[in-house]
Amino acid sequence: MSSIRNSDATVEKRILDAAAACILAFGVERTTMTEIARRARVSRPTIYRRWPDIRWVIAELLTVRIAGVLDDVPDRGVGREAMVDRVVLVAEHLREDEIVQSVIRNAPSLAMVYIAERLGTSQQILIDALAEAIKAAQVEGSVRPGDPHEMGAMCLLITQSTIQSAQMVEMLLDRKALNVELARSLNGYLAP
Repeated sequence: MSSIRNSDATVEKRILDAAAACILAFGVERTTMTEIARRARVSRPTIYRRWPDIRWVIAELLTVRIAGVLDDVPDRGVGREAMVDRVVLVAEHLREDEIVQSVIRNAPSLAMVYIAERLGTSQQILIDALAEAIKAAQVEGSVRPGDPHEMGAMCLLITQSTIQSAQMVEMLLDRKALNVELARSLNGYLAP
């Protein structure tokens, strides 16, 4: 049974890697299940057994990439400043992620679903991680009282806005300045 699960995970990884390659080669709007299947060396029904359509494949790809960034940027310790430093680094990684940025810039209808209409899996993962860090920082005394999940959701909104709109203000805020201002915003919001 374990080898079947490992095989499924390998196939899913190949499919998601192929989807990422297609997005980089053709853009989000021209990525097709046929091309993903060809690049992943699987049949289209193999993809359709896992995801109902291309939007679901792309959503899963984004979830894996965003959660992966959270895993790649290690916890920086307990306390508000350590948590904010980690959030700023995660945001910087996501601003530089070609797939995430391609979806934001080239598939606005898909991006808007997760920006304005519904909470996605990756966003919930980030809120949960933020809430856990906020709760620990509250105990430590560097974050004000309040519901950690509500505060985590607000931190997500602040950070998500920075990620999606950074290009708009890059003439005013370079990468370093943007990171400083994001940290200042989050520290000010969370301070006791």
